[in-house]
Amino acid sequence: MKLMTSLLAAAAISIASFAAPAFAQDKGTVGISMPTKTSTRWISDGETMEKLFKEAGYTPDLQFADDDIPNQLAQIENMVTKGAKVLVIGAIDGTTLSDILQKAHDAGVKVIAYDRLIRDSGNVDYYATFDNFQVGVQQATSLVQGLKLDGATEPKNIELFGGSPDDNNAFFFYDGAMSVLQPLIDSKKIVVKSGQKGMDQVGTLRWDGAVAQARMENLLSSNYTDAKVDGVLSPYDGLSIGIISALKGVGYGSGDMAMPAVTGQDAELPSVKSILAGEQYSSIFKDTRELAKVTVGMVNAIMEGKEPEVNDTKTYDNGVKVVPSYLLKPVAVDKSNIKDVLVSSGYYTEDQINN
Repeated sequence: MKLMTSLLAAAAISIASFAAPAFAQDKGTVGISMPTKTSTRWISDGETMEKLFKEAGYTPDLQFADDDIPNQLAQIENMVTKGAKVLVIGAIDGTTLSDILQKAHDAGVKVIAYDRLIRDSGNVDYYATFDNFQVGVQQATSLVQGLKLDGATEPKNIELFGGSPDDNNAFFFYDGAMSVLQPLIDSKKIVVKSGQKGMDQVGTLRWDGAVAQARMENLLSSNYTDAKVDGVLSPYDGLSIGIISALKGVGYGSGDMAMPAVTGQDAELPSVKSILAGEQYSSIFKDTRELAKVTVGMVNAIMEGKEPEVNDTKTYDNGVKVVPSYLLKPVAVDKSNIKDVLVSSGYYTEDQINN
């Protein structure tokens, strides 16, 4: 009997030694609220974070809100109710979350705004994003490069598109771009032929490519019956695809009508292929794998009672507070460097961009 007891005790210890790591790895639930699945980059962001949080020992609760604000609010509230320790939120509309974030705060839940600043709330603890003003600077710099202003005897005609007015990033993109373009407009080296400037006129609600296409069609029919457009500032690849469709619809990119220089952002696969095909001129690559890593690092620090690493404590005032932020660097890509940047980094394979 004594031997049997000893054997059972040993077996129990052995089982416990195998079971313990599984319990030790359960660090709690992290709610991940992404705005939509209509953009491949948000799908990639969500899935990358889900994988990294699992590897770090957390239970990720990943939800996509389908660009429906009430849906996102309900999903976040459910995450809080189910006991999430931290929320990572890519907001659809950064001005609509104050009430639910108050509930999260009251429940002791920390909040990280992911890539889109959450406004009008003191309950946003940290912000993980890219240098959004620099994104706009890079877009405009690329546009100017594509316009080939050196040696031009006539002003170049451009049109401006902005992102969604309910996304705080859209204003940073636009302001960054105009810091480059406005001096050239003032010196009459480039002309916005429609006269449409400012986010109140050029913003594109929900980053909708169909809306951008319809607006580009109207701009062409109203302003370019006897002139040509040389470039288009587009802040996002999904808009660029629509803009290019409108341009191709009236003959650009065929015969003697060269395709205007059209910018973009996110280096989405259809736009990468478009750049290689000589249609879209450029995009901005934001390695969201790195943004996901930064976010997981922030959560780890929070859960360990430490201060997460940030590199900006001045820029992102959400109307209530300046949110401590970590900014990553974007990279402009065009036909000359797209393979080196995107394939060499492992973001895409050679087969993906060529087929």
